[in-house]
Amino acid sequence: MKALRFYAPEDVRLEERPEPECGPDEVKIRVRSCSTCGTDVKIFHNGHQNLTPPRTIGHEIAGEVVEVGSAVEATFDQHWEIGDRVQVIAAVPCGDCYECRKGWMAVCENQTSMGYQYEGGFAEYMVVPRQVLKVDGLNRVPDGVTLDEASAAEPLACAINAQEQLGIEKGDVVVVFGAGPIGCMHIRVARGVHGCGPVYLVDVNADRLAMSAAVARPDEVIDGSEVDVVARVMELTGGRGADVVITATAAKVAQEQAIAMAARNGRISFFGGLPKTDPVIGCDSNVVHYRQLHIHGANGSAPEHNKRALEYISTGQVPVADLITHRIPLEDALSALDLVRSGTAIKVTVNP
Repeated sequence: MKALRFYAPEDVRLEERPEPECGPDEVKIRVRSCSTCGTDVKIFHNGHQNLTPPRTIGHEIAGEVVEVGSAVEATFDQHWEIGDRVQVIAAVPCGDCYECRKGWMAVCENQTSMGYQYEGGFAEYMVVPRQVLKVDGLNRVPDGVTLDEASAAEPLACAINAQEQLGIEKGDVVVVFGAGPIGCMHIRVARGVHGCGPVYLVDVNADRLAMSAAVARPDEVIDGSEVDVVARVMELTGGRGADVVITATAAKVAQEQAIAMAARNGRISFFGGLPKTDPVIGCDSNVVHYRQLHIHGANGSAPEHNKRALEYISTGQVPVADLITHRIPLEDALSALDLVRSGTAIKVTVNP
């Protein structure tokens, strides 16, 4: 089979590999769609501390069951059949640590990940490891949901996890920094699930803003390269500020502006992590104190968020099909990473 393998930063190769063998407590799938994200681009350029090369990368995975290990049903009380359409979680909690036992699986201290410690989805076939099955992380794709849409459930699950912490109420003013696919998903979750009020989308790339606005339809776009973002949000809200601010971009200035524009009792999600070499921002602590702001981190998702993502896609509460702007064969997977890097696409899926 063909697989995209990471060897070292900027050394990623499409190779012929033997098909993986399915163990007794594993499930083997034929990968049909593996979506790309900015993390894949970071891995391409910099690798990752949790990724031991060589490794097949790709973690937004959907496909069809082709083999079920003999012990799966007895071990995990799960019944799978050949041909079942499935989606695979990306972040894999251990299920046993303090955090997992508290129900905080998104921050499991022993978390592993598809495409990092396990072989990923940029391949024709993949084995779903026992740890995924142990935490109920292999999900049936609902009827009417395509496998391309199902591969987008993983990033949607991350948006669901973040917004779960923010207490978004009907009518709340929401600002989303970052006009990428996850920014579009945040807009749709805030509206379709929580019934928020006006949503403003911020970016510094006018073309990307226009492309994402055409599908996500924010109430207004704000080009941070042209205007004072904080001043414009204050103007739009009559000087009150935003009830919720989500920074879906790896930019220090976005986090600093989020604090400056938040209304009293505002909720802020630092959704996008900053570069490890420069993670410290300027924060006026008195603004946080006197406005009684709530600043939340957001780290990936838990298995149940993936199930909810598939449900929201299937019901139409959070559509994702129109966010998929490019479908690329596995043979051209490196060009998919180029599209993500360039910012000229919204969501790019690789179809092995």
